[in-house]
Amino acid sequence: MSKPYDVVVIGAGIVGLATARELLGRYPRLRLIVLEKDSQVAQQQTGHNSGVLHAGIYYKPGSLKATLCTTGVRLLFDYCAEHGIPVDRCGKVIVATESDELPRLADLYARGLANGVPGLERIGPERLRELEPHAAGIAGIWSPNTAIVDYGRVAEAYAADIRAAGGTIVTSCAVRGLRALPEGIRVRTERGSLWARAVVSCAGLQSDRVAAMAGAPRDSQIVPFRGDYYVLKPESRYLCRGMIYPVPDPELPFLGVHFTKRIDGAVWAGPNAVLAFAREGYRRTDLVPGDLAELARFPGFWRMAGQWWRTGVDEMARDYLKPLFVRALQRYVPACTAADVVPGPAGVRAQAVGQDGALVDDFLVYAADNLVHVRNAPSPAATSSLAIARLIADRAAEACAVLRDQNTATPRAAQSAFAG
Repeated sequence: MSKPYDVVVIGAGIVGLATARELLGRYPRLRLIVLEKDSQVAQQQTGHNSGVLHAGIYYKPGSLKATLCTTGVRLLFDYCAEHGIPVDRCGKVIVATESDELPRLADLYARGLANGVPGLERIGPERLRELEPHAAGIAGIWSPNTAIVDYGRVAEAYAADIRAAGGTIVTSCAVRGLRALPEGIRVRTERGSLWARAVVSCAGLQSDRVAAMAGAPRDSQIVPFRGDYYVLKPESRYLCRGMIYPVPDPELPFLGVHFTKRIDGAVWAGPNAVLAFAREGYRRTDLVPGDLAELARFPGFWRMAGQWWRTGVDEMARDYLKPLFVRALQRYVPACTAADVVPGPAGVRAQAVGQDGALVDDFLVYAADNLVHVRNAPSPAATSSLAIARLIADRAAEACAVLRDQNTATPRAAQSAFAG
C-alpha cells in the first residue's frame, strides 16, 4: 500500500477549497490532497454563481446560515482586500410592491437586525427612487453592505493558497468509491486508488452520492434546481444601479426573480427555479435518464412535488415563455421590456430534500469515524465559505483521529499515492 494521505478533500468548489485551505492552516504538516472530477476548479455551482456577497438578512437567527454568513462576509471582505480581488459594495434594495408584503418585510428587517447585519435601513418610495430610480415599490429595506465579487477568482486564490501551503489539487479525477478498512480509507477514483486517514467530502451537486459511497445515512437527497437568467442589454443597464430584490417567500429557500449587478458591469435578471433534468443540467435540453430515475425512486421528491406543484408549474411556464418572465421583472422595474433583455446564463442549486419532502433550509454537515460529509451547502455558501471552512475543520477535528493530535500528521513525502 502506498503511503496514505492524512486528508483527502473531495470537491474543488469554493467550499472544498476553503476547507482544504483551513485544514492546512491549522495543521501545516498534513499530507492533504483535493480531488476534483472536472478539468478545472470551481466549474459547477461556484462557477455559475451570480456573484453576490450576501449580508445575512434572510436567515433564521441562530441558524448556521445566519451565523456563518455574517461572519463569512466579513472574512471574505478582508480576504479580497488582502489579495487584491475587486469587490463592489453596490448595495441592495429589497422591495415590497403590495401591502400584504409589508408584514414579511418587517419580519425580514427584524431578522437582519437580530443577525447583526450592519447599516440596514427601512425606506419608503422617495428613498427607493434615490437609490434605484427605476425601481417600483411602496416600501423596502436598504442593505448597503451587500456586495458583488467574482467567486471564480476567489476560488482560484484559495487554490493558490493550498498549493503554497504544500497541498495538492488533482483535477479530472472523479471519485468512484469509498471504503473504510483497518489500514485506512480506500478512495477509488477514475485514475486509480489512493489511501487516506480521513476524508472530507464537499461534493456539491454530487454530495449525497459521495456520502452514500461511505454508508452515510440516506436521510436526504440532492434535488437539482436550475435557475435561468436574462441579461440586460448594455444600453439598458441604467435600469439597475446595484441589486433589486423582492420580499421572499419564507416557506421557500429561493429569493425570487431579481436584478443583480455583476462585477464586470453586466446586470443579470432572474433567476427562476425549475427542476433540472440532470444533476449538472445548465441548459433546458440537458437530460440524464439516470438522474431522473434516481429522483423518481426518492419518496421525498414526490412529497415535495405534491406540496409545491403549483409553484413549480408557474416557474416552468415563466422559464419557457419570455413574456411571463418579463412581466415578473416589471413588477420591480416597470420600465424593463422584452427588448431590454436577452437570454443569459444559468446556474444549478444543489438543494437537499428530506425523506418527508421538506426542503433542507440550513447547512448540513455529517461527521463520524474519520469521514466528514457536507450534505447541504446552497447559497449563501460562497459568501460564507471561509466561515463554513472553520466549522467543517472543527467537525473534522472531532471525527478524525489524524487531526485530534496534529503531531501525528506525517511529513509530505514526494510520493505518488495513486495505485492501479
